[in-house]
Amino acid sequence: MISNQILQNTIEGLKGISRIDFCVMDTDGKSLASTFPEQSSYEEEIISFVNSPADSQVVQGYQFFKIFDEHQLEYILMANGGGDDVYMVGKIAVFQIQNLLVAYKERFDKDNFIKNLLLDNLLLVDIYNRAKKLHIDTEVRRVIFIIETKNEKDSSALDNVRSLLGNKAKDFVTAVDEKNIIIVKEVDANDSYAELGRIAQNIYDILKNDGEEDILIAYGTVVNDIKEVSKSYKEAKLALDVGKIFFSDRRVIAYSTLGIGRLIYQLPIPLCKMFIREIFEGKSPDDFDEETLTTINKFFENNLNVSETSRQLYIHRNTLVYRLDKLQKSTGLDLRVFEDAITFKIALMVVKYMKYMESLEY
Repeated sequence: MISNQILQNTIEGLKGISRIDFCVMDTDGKSLASTFPEQSSYEEEIISFVNSPADSQVVQGYQFFKIFDEHQLEYILMANGGGDDVYMVGKIAVFQIQNLLVAYKERFDKDNFIKNLLLDNLLLVDIYNRAKKLHIDTEVRRVIFIIETKNEKDSSALDNVRSLLGNKAKDFVTAVDEKNIIIVKEVDANDSYAELGRIAQNIYDILKNDGEEDILIAYGTVVNDIKEVSKSYKEAKLALDVGKIFFSDRRVIAYSTLGIGRLIYQLPIPLCKMFIREIFEGKSPDDFDEETLTTINKFFENNLNVSETSRQLYIHRNTLVYRLDKLQKSTGLDLRVFEDAITFKIALMVVKYMKYMESLEY
């Protein structure tokens, strides 16, 4: 079904060209869109016209037309005037609105198909059969982008993103819930993941400049067949969740850059608690004072390089060694040893994951 706003825009455009007033009504005579400055009620005339076999009719100086959607009467169009020129323009308006009905129905069918494809609600044979009927290529490279913003989504938000992408016929914009907008984007054979990152950053910048707040964009890996689109969607969804925990400073996150955070996110909480308890004997690695935590994080940032870390912290090398020795005595882990450093790094990430999951419970 076309929205009343689309109908209003259509007849206003036609009036701007022809200078003829139009009114689109439902089959009960209720006005849905109109360019008439003042409008009288024509319910009786409409009902009489609906029940007649005629496709068009002149009543009291107005032309009435029937608008069908696949042989089903959908709207009545009224044009101001009874002459041949009004009849011709009225028929053009009917043709335009009927084409809109077809186009919006096709979009709805495609949107329905894409939603079910993303959610894995289709059998393999149905995927290819429906894609063929909807003229959707099955063997092209695609990737899923998920856009999460502060505000709940509506149809205007989807239209804004479609406009942002230039309304490309091969790209699909949809939503499976109130929180996220999903883009199924076709990519060229030579598009690298760096290029996908630039596309995501461009979307982020434009939406932010358009007034959107707290935008997060995540994307999955490129797939080569339409049956794998749901895989890229699941990856993008995982990237969105994992990014909030381990990469909270990033606004754009790719599944391919999640690293070990992807594995930690899938661990059960009881297993995480057992790991922390066994490694640190009941203590938590984030219970250290701010100075120690800053030292640890900077040491990891500099790939366990003592000299570079001490330089960036503006401390003497021996001071850093002293702090690392102190940490080793309290935890039994020497961060200068790669294996111990890996254990400590994982422990910090596990604690961060546990705290995030606990926050969701409240």
